[in-house]
Amino acid sequence: MAGFSELIKNYEKTRDYIRDFFIFGFKVRNEYDTKSSRTYDDEKRRIESWLGEYMTFERSAKGQHTAITADSGHIAENPLYQAFRSRSFTDNDIKLNFMITDILFGAGELTLRQIVDGINERFNETFEEQTVRNKLKEYVGEGIIIAGKSGKTAYFRLSPDNVGDFLSEYKGLSDTVKFFSENDEFSVIGNSILKSADMKNDIFLMKHYFIVHTLEDILLYDIIRAIKEKRYITLVSFSRKNKNKFFENKLIPMQIFVSVRTGRRYLAGFHTEHKFFTSYRLDLIKNISLCSVCNEYDSIKQTFDRKKKFCYGVSFAHSKEFRENIPMKIVFRIEENEKYVLDRLNREKRCGTVEKCGNNLYSVTFRIFDPNEAMHWLKSFFGHIVSIEGTSDEVKNRFYRDIQDMYALYGGYDDDGIQ
Repeated sequence: MAGFSELIKNYEKTRDYIRDFFIFGFKVRNEYDTKSSRTYDDEKRRIESWLGEYMTFERSAKGQHTAITADSGHIAENPLYQAFRSRSFTDNDIKLNFMITDILFGAGELTLRQIVDGINERFNETFEEQTVRNKLKEYVGEGIIIAGKSGKTAYFRLSPDNVGDFLSEYKGLSDTVKFFSENDEFSVIGNSILKSADMKNDIFLMKHYFIVHTLEDILLYDIIRAIKEKRYITLVSFSRKNKNKFFENKLIPMQIFVSVRTGRRYLAGFHTEHKFFTSYRLDLIKNISLCSVCNEYDSIKQTFDRKKKFCYGVSFAHSKEFRENIPMKIVFRIEENEKYVLDRLNREKRCGTVEKCGNNLYSVTFRIFDPNEAMHWLKSFFGHIVSIEGTSDEVKNRFYRDIQDMYALYGGYDDDGIQ
């Protein structure tokens, strides 16, 4: 029977479990029914070895609930990076790593045959040429080794680039790497550079730090590549309500949207089967495959750029209720001493237009596909809202019902003296 190991071969499986603990969270053991209990136990132990201080456990009648929780404002290094550094290696991987670099160190350019013979003579180890060739190809792709050709003969040499040399040569570069090691997309690259130089981020803390993006970055590279190369993609996604049911869709990717409210990232694109623009949450996408080049990409992108001007969030016009952009006007009362409220309206209006329409009255006018998205923002101005005009009756009635429910929740109907 194979023993437990903290190292992993398949990051996709581990990513699924971390996502379950971190995003959905507070599940008990018997709710993980896609794999065996042994698999769940192994993955849980593995994640605890990386993220032990961020794991929380609560007991209920159902059993022990497990989740990952962290105060992102006090994290100097994203703990999820450790999953990327836990890949397992074979014995030959370890041997060839040190043997090849030792053979090439200070030797200039060598052929494949010279490297294989050098390993045999210096270390008394015999490897087939194809095995060494595959390892050299892997290191060329990662930039560790540089390949060249003289006629039909391929030569290999160690890359002269050294992270320590760069950091010492360029003033302020180390601080720059520290910043980007915990900020923006692909920050795992900056973190890996710091690890190579035996350094840590001891300067920066991020107030709004969405460390869960690390789980999505493995998809982000292929998405950006598909956009740049104007390709179709096939994506496999699942519903948050039913993770065991997967959906495969063909999409023409357009842009990555990021919510300033929740930090969630979305892939916006054109659905090739249903012929409309839509968006998918990145944390609900299982995997992505690049397909052929889309010859109509430029014309579809022009339509997308025109339509996204009417998106308050990430929703486009393809629902039964909203097929076109809907006009909506909200009137606010803002007193003279509440300039900060007016400043916020101007700052957060997005695709809306702010105008003064009376004494201490201001309006924000929208034309958007999905007014429901603006309603979440609108509720944060409770106490300043005078009227809502336009949009659908259902959206307005839902807003009024929410207000009435909140009023009742605070005892407004049982005892009007309680406010």
